[in-house]
Amino acid sequence: MKLSDSFMLRTVRKKILFISKLAGFLLIFSYVVSVNLEIDSDVSHFMWILFVIAIVLTVDFLMGYFISRPVSKLSRTAHRMANLDFSELCDISSDDEFGELSASLNVMSDNLQQAFSKLEAANVQLEKDVEMERRLLAERKELADALSHEMKTPLGVIRAYAEGMQDETDESKKQKYSEIIIAETDKMSRLITTLLDLSALESGASALTYERFDFVEFLETIAGRLLIDVPEACYELQYELPEQSVYVYTDIARMEQVLNNLIVNAAKNVSVNGIIKLSLVEQGGMLHFAVFNQGTCIPQEKLSKVWEKFYRDNNTKYNGSGLGLAIVAQVLSMQNLEYGARNLPDGVEFFFSIPTVQ
Repeated sequence: MKLSDSFMLRTVRKKILFISKLAGFLLIFSYVVSVNLEIDSDVSHFMWILFVIAIVLTVDFLMGYFISRPVSKLSRTAHRMANLDFSELCDISSDDEFGELSASLNVMSDNLQQAFSKLEAANVQLEKDVEMERRLLAERKELADALSHEMKTPLGVIRAYAEGMQDETDESKKQKYSEIIIAETDKMSRLITTLLDLSALESGASALTYERFDFVEFLETIAGRLLIDVPEACYELQYELPEQSVYVYTDIARMEQVLNNLIVNAAKNVSVNGIIKLSLVEQGGMLHFAVFNQGTCIPQEKLSKVWEKFYRDNNTKYNGSGLGLAIVAQVLSMQNLEYGARNLPDGVEFFFSIPTVQ
């Protein structure tokens, strides 16, 4: 320790002793001075009393400045920390024990704040994990219930025709029964594959892979395969497409699913010799796709339900398993793209919009 440090007021004890000694010295000095003054004794005593009062007030001020005020600040800071309020630091900057305690409280406050932040982040992550687990369990149950429900009909058909084959002697009928069983088996396989694919999309197990491609050429290829190269087609195909290439940035495989399902849906529900119209319109940085099929409209109150899994309505042709449009809705929703269906005077139009890129 340096010699100069011995004379510095670096501790609370030294400050109290210094103030006490100073007050005692001033009292003695003032008394001696007042006694030796060549004035009336009553006046000298009165002056000495005034000086004593001044000394007491000064000592009170110094004790408050060096002792009481720091203790109050430390107490308020500790109270805020006890209530988990770390918004303010203790601002004592003296070189004594109070300054050291203030710095320690500030460090502890910062450490506690960081610990609570980490704990809060861990709790949020835990809540997400628990919610994810709960959602996965619910989806597994939904998947099992859906499969159980959807398998009843094809399994019943397969069993009925399999039992019929046991007693059937006509080879042509046996062949027909075999073809029906194989067709129902293929239908079940496609249903299970599609349902598992949709479940993977909904749970986040299947992510999108983005790439840049020409959407006009992409649509022409898919529409040609699904609508033009169909010998038994009984509809009129119309289209409105941009003459130049229009590029988008999305998952090409998933968008192929979207277009496949929407176009096949239109082909299934178009009226005999009716119109199927494909349109692509580029406007304001967006590419608007629509497929229209002439035919029966969907009841207005049921337009939103066609996107649900396994939705069926005996009063409309827009039924089937319902998984195709459910996959469309899921893929487009994962990209926050606007989509929908609307009734036109003589049919139904399905649509979605996607941003364009250079």
